[in-house]
Amino acid sequence: MAKSKKKSSGTSSNVIALNRKARHDYFIEERYEAGLVLEGWEVKSLRAGRVQLNEGYCLLKGGELWLFGVHLSPLNTVSTHIHPDPLRTRKLLLHAKELRKLIGAVERKGYALIPLTLYWKRGRVKLEIALAKGKQKYDKRATEKEKEWTRQKERLLKVR
Repeated sequence: MAKSKKKSSGTSSNVIALNRKARHDYFIEERYEAGLVLEGWEVKSLRAGRVQLNEGYCLLKGGELWLFGVHLSPLNTVSTHIHPDPLRTRKLLLHAKELRKLIGAVERKGYALIPLTLYWKRGRVKLEIALAKGKQKYDKRATEKEKEWTRQKERLLKVR
């Protein structure tokens, strides 16, 4: 009998952390998947789910992409000779072509790079980053109104 292999989508059940605030504060244009350069204690903390993406952002420095502001709290079982820094800057790994495209968009068009989702994919940690434009207050109100209207439509259709 042949075994059927189920392909995992990467971001469904393997999610470590989400940045829910990003969808509220930004218009998301494009998404990219990036690898992370991590230390051993950081991987252990990720397995325990001790990470916060809320205040994270990405910057381009020297032709490389870096992740700032992501809080990875260390476990109590970290070795005594390691002095963990929870807010350490971490290097993001992307293909050169994607990196050039992002550099152009950020420097010329005024986009921001925001971390959206941190997840496991084939035993490796991946970060979904978004090329995004900031929302103004009136934009946020408009999206809230739109969401409420769609909810009301669904309720009305359900009743009938």
